Amino acid sequence: MQNSLPPDDWGSFGRPLFDDPKSRDLSRVGVVDIGSNSVRMVVFDGAARSPAYFFNEKILCGLGAGMNETGQLNPQGKERAMTALRRFKCLADGMDLPPLTVVATAAMREASDGSEFKTEIETQTGLKVYVIDGNEEARLSAQGVLLGWPGSYGLICDIGGSSMELAEINHGEVGRRISSSLGPLKLRDIPGGQEARQTQIRKVMQELKDHMGKQRDRLFLVGGSWRTLAKIDMLRRDYPLHVLHEYRMDADSVAKTIEFIKQYEPNELRKLCQISSTRMALVPYAAEVLSELLDKFKPKDIAISSYGIREGMLYEQMPEELRRRDPLIEASRFAEAKDARIPGFGKRLYDFVLPLFPEADDARQRLIKAACLMHDVSWRAHPDYRAEICFDNATRANLGGLKHSERIFLGIALLYRYRNKPDGTHFEPLFELLEDADQLEAEILGKAMRLGAMLWMEKLTEEEAHLMWDIQDRRLLLRLSETAAPLYGETTEARFNSLALALAAENHQVETV
Repeated sequence: MQNSLPPDDWGSFGRPLFDDPKSRDLSRVGVVDIGSNSVRMVVFDGAARSPAYFFNEKILCGLGAGMNETGQLNPQGKERAMTALRRFKCLADGMDLPPLTVVATAAMREASDGSEFKTEIETQTGLKVYVIDGNEEARLSAQGVLLGWPGSYGLICDIGGSSMELAEINHGEVGRRISSSLGPLKLRDIPGGQEARQTQIRKVMQELKDHMGKQRDRLFLVGGSWRTLAKIDMLRRDYPLHVLHEYRMDADSVAKTIEFIKQYEPNELRKLCQISSTRMALVPYAAEVLSELLDKFKPKDIAISSYGIREGMLYEQMPEELRRRDPLIEASRFAEAKDARIPGFGKRLYDFVLPLFPEADDARQRLIKAACLMHDVSWRAHPDYRAEICFDNATRANLGGLKHSERIFLGIALLYRYRNKPDGTHFEPLFELLEDADQLEAEILGKAMRLGAMLWMEKLTEEEAHLMWDIQDRRLLLRLSETAAPLYGETTEARFNSLALALAAENHQVETV
């Protein structure tokens, strides 16, 4: 659906790019990652800068299991991987995708029969397999993080089955990087037990530190073993929002979670966290690596990234202009263009509500913009559940560039867009992730959008309807043109009064000009 706004009417947010020909080329892209522990196919779709997962399937093959002893790929793992790859090729053909981008990592590049298996895959499936080295794996993983955090900085740590990669990012660029042998499958097979294993971890980690230098910024953790540890940390903390991407930890919480793991029988913990037995078996080795990593590098904080090498392969194909865009805003625009009743009204709604937030910084303005763009995308839902669906979409959807507290802010704003009070929803435990002042601001935004939605005009402009808020005098004014004045009925009045109450306005009135 084309946007009705003129090309120059997007201000500092820039014109949407999802309809640009270069972006349309990325509208449905399939990638396959042949790892040491798993083989996964992902098909990206939607707004290229913040794509949805149209298809996502993983098979835990264990290609790298036993490689320390044999030097070869695991025979059963090869059978399972080949079966998975045949299926993925068939699915890609059925979806009419462009050729799949297939990369293989540590197990395939290190095994003595890796080259032979690569040829076998290509002969039997017709897929072209790229076996990448450790530095390239680190670079692609770092680019995956940049897909979700444009312009971010810090240290990327991507752990697979047979290797662990480090890469630094700074202002959107990938810098130093290195690959190591600290994958859980390899560590599990080291003779000599825990003592020998920890000696090896300390030795390799010191080498990594010497290469990477001082890294005291954020640590981004990429990979299934890290996500599993984060799930267990959520269980330990009774954390209410079960979204792994952008989940935050620190060294103290990691230490507590490692002790927490020791207190449980693995099968019991696995069931509580819904973790596969194959993945759970690798957690103790990954925990030992993470403890040493934190001790050596001492990052200021830790963020879990659900984006990694597969997302990095998508990022690789993006034009630079698209890379620079805000993934949240692009995804919100795409949702509005696809699902809203009047695509383009979100921009006008943003202009309408913005006077209520004179002190909003850039970070807050982007959340206001995203909320306005998404305010109407769930209109098809049953009215009794629309508010809850909006909240659920905002807090749990695959959106990049959002901290958990920002997800809650968006969710509360959209909840109030459709309900005057949040009482009775099962989402209230999540509100504690947001400060009280931010909760109030989200409520004000939601009620302002609820009011603005009543002024539904194709050409709503500042001249037609305008909010004025004098924060010193606590005075709220809604100014309407003669054309827009008939829209101010009983329901509109009730919503205006509700907004004034949320603002603690001492005087509020409507003026027709």
